[in-house]
Amino acid sequence: MKSNLTRNVSLLAVIAGLSACVTINIYFPAAAAEKAADKIIDDVWQLKDDAQVNTNKPAEAPVAK
Repeated sequence: MKSNLTRNVSLLAVIAGLSACVTINIYFPAAAAEKAADKIIDDVWQLKDDAQVNTNKPAEAPVAK
């Protein structure tokens, strides 16, 4: 009984050790990442500029019926 438990624990330790050694590396091209970041920044600035233009306009008076 003890031998079976020892074997199972040893097998589990080996599996855990092997799975801990697995690493997945994903590399992004620097130029593509920088271009995407620039596009996002430009979009944010454009939205901010549009919001400032809209807030500078006076509100229309409500029409009474």
